[in-house]
Amino acid sequence: MTPKAFLIGLFLACAIGSVSAEPAAGPASDYTLKPDETQKSPDGSITIEQYVREADDDWLWQFWIRRDGTLTLLNKEPADYPAGFRFTNDLQWLVRMQKTGSGESTLYLYKSGPKGFVPATKQPIGDLAWAYLKKRPEFRKVEEPNFHITTNLLKGTEESYRWLGVNWPENRYLVFALSGEVEPNRKHHQIGTVNDWRCRYDLQKGTFDVPAEFAKGNAKALVPE
Repeated sequence: MTPKAFLIGLFLACAIGSVSAEPAAGPASDYTLKPDETQKSPDGSITIEQYVREADDDWLWQFWIRRDGTLTLLNKEPADYPAGFRFTNDLQWLVRMQKTGSGESTLYLYKSGPKGFVPATKQPIGDLAWAYLKKRPEFRKVEEPNFHITTNLLKGTEESYRWLGVNWPENRYLVFALSGEVEPNRKHHQIGTVNDWRCRYDLQKGTFDVPAEFAKGNAKALVPE
């Protein structure tokens, strides 16, 4: 074999190896689709398929977005539980409502872009909501919860939360409700120190605030139960 023929053969072998190394478009063969967990956008143009890998007692979940004939993975890190999803009406934002443990949950925020839905924040938006609460002056008097910590997305994204009696711009805000408890010890039983405390997230500015409409309810939400 001439040196030129050898180089050509080597190039073709590398090219074939590169092609075969490309990952398949979709979940691995050990992941199974759970049709009961499939969800769609309000207009039906986007489908979220949930797949699980069952290995002994360790279940791992992947969430795949099917849109315009393409399938893309939403979560790079598999989740321990299935999730709920909610879109804004303009389909530009997607919230993943994720159970994280017994009586615990958080939220992830995604924004639509050229490559599909991508994380809108480096941390779960639920964690950022808690960080916002902990910086507020009223939290100084609250015993910080360490048990059953949840961040929930209030229903109403489709109607811009009109049921709350507000008149906000469409597709602009999300409303979160935070709850958490203190584990029982020798001094006390289980205590709920944050009970449905609400804040608003501005999707355009990327900031949190507490509208005046929430003040009365939030004061009650920080009274220990």
